[in-house]
Amino acid sequence: MLTLTENASTIVKTLTEQSPEETAGLRISSSNPDNTAFAAAVTPEPEASDQVVESGGARIFLETQAAEVLDDKVLDAQVDDQGAVSFAIGATA
Repeated sequence: MLTLTENASTIVKTLTEQSPEETAGLRISSSNPDNTAFAAAVTPEPEASDQVVESGGARIFLETQAAEVLDDKVLDAQVDDQGAVSFAIGATA
């Protein structure tokens, strides 16, 4: 199952708290046929087939293909000086 670093949990929680929906989360989906690129967006709730990962108050919704590819990965996140969020996916230690 995808795990989140402390930074990723904090940033995802901050992003989703801006949504009026209490069930909001960050949805990650595969954005190409090779499953080598992913799209992320705050959504009000998971889709029926999404895998839900909760960590440190953060909610991640994984589209089926993304869940398979990211099963043994770690999600990290950073905010740059301009306030832009970037995510990185790495191998579990």
